[in-house]
Amino acid sequence: MREGIHPEYYQATVTCNCGNTFVTGSTKKEIHVEICSKCHPFYTGQQKATQARGRVDKFNKKYGTGK
Repeated sequence: MREGIHPEYYQATVTCNCGNTFVTGSTKKEIHVEICSKCHPFYTGQQKATQARGRVDKFNKKYGTGK
């Protein structure tokens, strides 16, 4: 690898709006995010199954189910 062309690589602290923090590698020292795996509805199980079923039914009505 050539010298002097690569950015500095840090152990970055990622901070979510919910207060969760974790460490990862990045070219920035600190990263702020709005949503993480601790507060995202898909990962926390707060996503409503009925909402997902409604979207599937809407798709099937719009594009047909092959009838």
